[in-house]
Amino acid sequence: MSNSSQPNDRLEQAVAILECGGIVAVPTETVYGLAANAHDADAIARIYKTKGRPAFNPLIAHASDLAMAQVIGEFDDLSLRLAETFWPGPLTLVVPILADTGIAPAVTAGLPTIALRHPLGSMAELAKRIGSPLAAPSANSSGKVSPTCARHVQDDLGNKVDLILDEGDCKVGVESTIVKVDDGKVVLLRAGGLPVEDIEAVVGPVHRSAGNPRIEAPGMMLSHYAPSSPIRLNANCLTDGEALLAFGAPLTRDAPQLNLSPSGDLKEAAHNLFSMIKQLDALNPLGIAVQPIPETGLGAAINDRLSRAAQGTR
Repeated sequence: MSNSSQPNDRLEQAVAILECGGIVAVPTETVYGLAANAHDADAIARIYKTKGRPAFNPLIAHASDLAMAQVIGEFDDLSLRLAETFWPGPLTLVVPILADTGIAPAVTAGLPTIALRHPLGSMAELAKRIGSPLAAPSANSSGKVSPTCARHVQDDLGNKVDLILDEGDCKVGVESTIVKVDDGKVVLLRAGGLPVEDIEAVVGPVHRSAGNPRIEAPGMMLSHYAPSSPIRLNANCLTDGEALLAFGAPLTRDAPQLNLSPSGDLKEAAHNLFSMIKQLDALNPLGIAVQPIPETGLGAAINDRLSRAAQGTR
């Protein structure tokens, strides 16, 4: 259920629910997350059940600050530099998990590493208040389009969630960028809300995983973020019955359409991406045609989500 009381009351209610083993939909700067105490195995199991999430797909643990994260994960010099530069913010670091942390095993899906992030906003504040990181995937059914406002969570999960903290639209609109340090090199596991170019400006070249990598972090499944309607990428024309997801100058005005950014602004496009996919999907078109989007900056994250969404609707 959602909640419209004063902000402090909402947070206090969320704290009480989390401390009693409940799950709460919490906004971050990226998307809304479905949060539970990362030390509570039963609560973590409920997240997987509520989402219908495969047990081999790990979760991100959201910390209140770097100090909390360092109690859980082992930070090498490069990982520490990235955390100090970009936290709080839309960057997740995959690092070796320390022994005897008490983190529920399902959070890491049995991996020897853990995905850690210090987000902006209420997620970090809640972690601080309960004294534990919050494990939180996106607050939606597994494989579906991620939620960027409270209404998206309500429409999808409804009363399966103990509380939805409604704090309006998420600022970034796509999930965090995920990287790990491997043999002294920064490796990109998932493009996201922090452009790779920003990371490279701090640590030098970021390497991409070759081929079809094993799942080491959330968001790496080939099929993900999928609406009900088929998605066709890099469209330069429309077929009968398709809706248009435009970017820049639209291909046509003679079809149902929304424009990620008429001016071609990738930040605006990322913010609008999931919401506009949901709006077009609600029209029940025969398909959604997406105009080409540059691969630079946030375009890499946008194209990553669209590619996985297209796989999920084939």
